[in-house]
Amino acid sequence: MFSRHNQMMGVLYALADGVLAVVSFGLAHSLRLSLVSLRPLYSVSYYFWIFPFVVALWLATGWATGLYRDVEEQDWRRALGGTLKVGVIATVVLFAFIFAFKVEFISRLLLIFYALIDFLLMALFRLAANRWGGRISASVAGFSQFLLVGNTPQALEIARIIEANEHRGMRLSGFAVVASSARPQPSVDQSGLRHRYSVFTLDQLPELLRRRVIDEVIFAVNRDELDVLENTFLLCEQEGVKTRLSLNFFPHIISRMSFERLREIPLLTFSTTPENQYLMLIKRVADFLLAAALVIVLSPLLIALAMLIKLTSKGPVFYRQTRCGLGGRKFTLYKFRSMRSDADLLKEELQALNEMDGPVFKIKNDPRCTPIGRLMRRMSWDELPQLFNILKGDMSFVGPRPPLPEEVERYERWQRRRLRMQPGLTCLWALEGRSQLNFKRWMELDLEYIDHWSPMLDCKILLKTIPVVLLGRGAF
Repeated sequence: MFSRHNQMMGVLYALADGVLAVVSFGLAHSLRLSLVSLRPLYSVSYYFWIFPFVVALWLATGWATGLYRDVEEQDWRRALGGTLKVGVIATVVLFAFIFAFKVEFISRLLLIFYALIDFLLMALFRLAANRWGGRISASVAGFSQFLLVGNTPQALEIARIIEANEHRGMRLSGFAVVASSARPQPSVDQSGLRHRYSVFTLDQLPELLRRRVIDEVIFAVNRDELDVLENTFLLCEQEGVKTRLSLNFFPHIISRMSFERLREIPLLTFSTTPENQYLMLIKRVADFLLAAALVIVLSPLLIALAMLIKLTSKGPVFYRQTRCGLGGRKFTLYKFRSMRSDADLLKEELQALNEMDGPVFKIKNDPRCTPIGRLMRRMSWDELPQLFNILKGDMSFVGPRPPLPEEVERYERWQRRRLRMQPGLTCLWALEGRSQLNFKRWMELDLEYIDHWSPMLDCKILLKTIPVVLLGRGAF
C-alpha cells in the first residue's frame, strides 16, 4: 500500500494497542483483587502513576521494534512474533525499573497478569485484523479505481501490486497506452496478472473519465513518451482526478504535489483535493457522531414531519433520488417528499419556468409543492433525512451539493472537479445566497472550498449556516 496510508494504519494500530493496554490493566487489577487469599493490594491511588507509564512503555517498545511499520504487510506469524517481542522486552524493562527503584507497593503478580492479558488481547486483535484488516483499510482509505497509463515493466509491476491489494479496496480499471504508427492498436502484455483488463488509447481517455468511475491515474511510461502526455495530464487535472507519476517531472498548474512510495516504487503525486488523510478521517468521524446525535435529538421532529406528509398528501413519505457522489459514484439521496408524487413527470412541462442558469432546475414558487412541502423547503426540513446519507458515508455535513447525473452530463470540464470532494449538506454557496446564486458562481465557490479546505473552515461554514437556514434566506 501507499506509504502515507501505511503510516496512518500504523497510528490506528498504536491507538488500538493503547486501548487494549488500558483494558488489560483494568482486567489484571480486577483479577489480582479477586485473589483474596493473597496479600491485600494497596489502594488504587498508588497505581495512578504506574498506569500511564506502563501504557507508554508498551507503545514506545512497539515503535522501537517496528511493530507499527508495514502493518498491512504482516502475516499472522510476523504479527504474533512482533507482539511477543514487544511483550517480552517491555515486561523486562518494567520489572527492571521496579527493582531498580525499589517500588515495593506495586504487586508483581498484577504486572505479570497485565503482561499476559495484554499479549493475549494484542495477539487476538492482530489475528482479527489479519482476517478483516482489508475491510478496515478500505474503510479508512476508501475504495479506489486506478487507470494505468503506460506499457512498461513498471506499469505491470504496479498492476500486480494493485491486484494484490484488491481486498483493501484497490481496483484496476484498465490500461491506457500511447498509440503510434508502429502500434496503431492498443495492447499491453498482461501475462502474470490475475485478470484481463481493457486497453485504451489516450484519445479515449476524456470519454473514459466521463463515463467511468476513475479515482486515480498512474503514469508509468517511457521517457520518450513524455512529450505526448502533457495534454493528458492537464485533462486529469481539470477533471480533478488524482494523478500519480513514476517519473521525476510533469507539468501542473493547480495541483498540490507530494511524493509517495507504492512499496519500493517512487511516485510523484499531483492532487487538487485535500490529501491529509488524518484530517479527513477526523472529518468522517465527526460527521458520523454529529449525524447520529442529531437523529436522536430530532427524532420527534422527524416523526412529526413524516406524519404530516402522510396525512396531507398522497404518496410516500420519503423522496428518493439518484445523485452523484464522490468521484461520480451514484447513490440514493433521501429527502422528505415536499412535492406531488408525480412531480418528476411534470418537470418537462415546467422547464420554461426554470429560474437557474446552467444545468440546474429550480423554481421559486414551484407549483408542484404541497403546502407542508413549501414550509419544509423554506426551513430546509426536507433535507433532514440526508442525515442517514451522512451515517452511510455517502455525504458529509459540509461539501459541494450532490448533483443529478443529467446535470453532471452537461458540466464543463473544469466544473467536474467538484465531484472529487465528498458531497455535503451545506458549503460556501449557502452563505453567499443559496439558490440566488448563478450556476457559474456556485461552481467557483465549491472549487474554492476544495482548494482551501480545513476542519476550521468546516466549523465556520456550519456555524454560519445555522442562522441562514433558520431565517430561510435564499431558499426556494
